Amino acid sequence: MTNPIYFVGAGPGDPELITVKGKRLLQEADVIVYTGSLVPKALLEGVQAEIHNSAGLNLDEVLDILISSWKGGKRVVRLHTGDPAIYGAIKEQIAALQDAAIPYIVIPGVSSATATAAVLSTELTLPDVSQTVIITRRAGRTPVPEKEALPLLASHQATMLILLSIGMIEEVVDDLLAGGYQPGTPVAVVEKVSWPEERQIRGTLSDIAAKVREAGIRKTAIIAVGDVLSQSPPPSLSKLYDKAFSHEYRKGTAQ
Repeated sequence: MTNPIYFVGAGPGDPELITVKGKRLLQEADVIVYTGSLVPKALLEGVQAEIHNSAGLNLDEVLDILISSWKGGKRVVRLHTGDPAIYGAIKEQIAALQDAAIPYIVIPGVSSATATAAVLSTELTLPDVSQTVIITRRAGRTPVPEKEALPLLASHQATMLILLSIGMIEEVVDDLLAGGYQPGTPVAVVEKVSWPEERQIRGTLSDIAAKVREAGIRKTAIIAVGDVLSQSPPPSLSKLYDKAFSHEYRKGTAQ
């Protein structure tokens, strides 16, 4: 069977936060094209593959390496940061492979969004607080559909993880307030999550912009917003472990 081209999620930065399968594919690869601006070099230590850094390449150049290597019978891995499905720009690469009738498989990775929740010790979906998570970005050089403008999304008062927008922190705060979040809503900013130089800043919508500017954080950071970030005990307990709640695996006890 012809080897497919593998799109592999490298995880958010900690080289141990790659899946076992992803790590194996790197070790077996003959050619690796990796996102050099964010993928840790430690992930590539000891691999025997021919390595290409895509940071300085355009789409055509990336595809030329992938397709020519595959046609040469080599095992090819396209290594993306985080999870390839979130701002990974994989669809345009996949479309080209489909046109060329080249098989491919996507291997998920740990997203910087979920890694951010982990380092903040935060459950993104809490009973009676928020059961919805919105992962988005503010419009900048990359446009955002009008129906997904930040104030409109903010109107849901759900948990929000805002990527690729830290350089516009003041505008982000203005948009969130315009959408209905209160000035006291908890906010956390995590820079370079899971990297050795990771930094965390906690605050509220009323002071987070000033704290971010004072810290000099300008890129590679996630803005987490919502009442789930409160460091108080949760207002309600989950039904899953409620002793009075019955489900398929356990019969609840009477109160």
